[in-house]
Amino acid sequence: MTLTCGFIGLGLIGGSIARAIRKYDPDAILKAYNPSRASLDEALSDGVINAGTQSIDSTFSDCRYIFLCGPVSCNDENIAAVKQVMAPDCILTDIGSVKTDIHESIAAAGLQSHFIGGHPMAGSERTKYRNSKAELLENAWYILAPEPEVPAAEVESFRRLIESIGAQPLVLNNGLHDYAVAAVSHVPHVISASLVNLVKECDTPDGIMKLIAAGGFRDITRISSSSPVMWQQICLTNQENILKVLDRYIADLQNDRALIADGDADALYALFDSARQYRDSFAEDRRGPLPRVFMLHVNIADRPGVLAEAVSLLASDGISIKNIGISHNREYEEGVLRIELHSREETDRAAALLKDRGFSVL
Repeated sequence: MTLTCGFIGLGLIGGSIARAIRKYDPDAILKAYNPSRASLDEALSDGVINAGTQSIDSTFSDCRYIFLCGPVSCNDENIAAVKQVMAPDCILTDIGSVKTDIHESIAAAGLQSHFIGGHPMAGSERTKYRNSKAELLENAWYILAPEPEVPAAEVESFRRLIESIGAQPLVLNNGLHDYAVAAVSHVPHVISASLVNLVKECDTPDGIMKLIAAGGFRDITRISSSSPVMWQQICLTNQENILKVLDRYIADLQNDRALIADGDADALYALFDSARQYRDSFAEDRRGPLPRVFMLHVNIADRPGVLAEAVSLLASDGISIKNIGISHNREYEEGVLRIELHSREETDRAAALLKDRGFSVL
């Protein structure tokens, strides 16, 4: 049966999901609503969607899945409009990074048996359809938060769809989701914004701090370039969880300040060593429903051709790279290449090959 999906809003994330479905299922029928005609025309020209409309109407009445990808402030209005035209077996989903509010809206609309909350944990500092790309979702966590009334078979069918477009689905309840993302996403954005503003306020008149802000500072504050409107709304919709985590962080900072003021060398070492060990465990210690990640970190000199040399070396031995990236921290003479592989055996082989060629594997 041909897959038919609708998109209510066609921005960065909606456009990226549509592109990914088109990439992995060329025969799928994709339809989109967007208030602005420009994005619809661009998506039609790209061959990503089959139909585009500036109204939520019967265009979407044969959709198996409808993705609510509009602004959070429009969710109630869009849900009400979709309810009038959706098919009896249609599953609604969304892309918001906060789930509690939309679950309440779905319940108010009486659509609990049709809703699987969604949160693709991918994004960019850029917005709008023109910046969307299918690759944005590859290997990204895609949280699914189904209402209890949704049949298990429907959840599994949607999970397979998300898996088929290259993302990694993970099913959570909406309360746990909102608390978890408050800690790993929302509070870090608040901290990043505060840190940038701190440097701005402390800087000298001639901007010395801004001038010498090196890779480490840029890396940990990169997320501050994200949409201020989006993060304003996230803070307002996940307020309780953000405050709970933020209060804990403020208490930890006060404790850290006391350690520095007291000159407690052992406690300061323990602070940084504990953080280092836990951070290093992210790539290796994935338990429960989370698959293990096999990662190598390789020092690479800042010279032409060194990246191609490392990648070609692994390819020549038949080692498939799952993901790759380069740390942008240039405070040190060498950069760090992050290579994610598919298995422990491939990771060990890759490390041996790279070491034999003279690379420093961390």
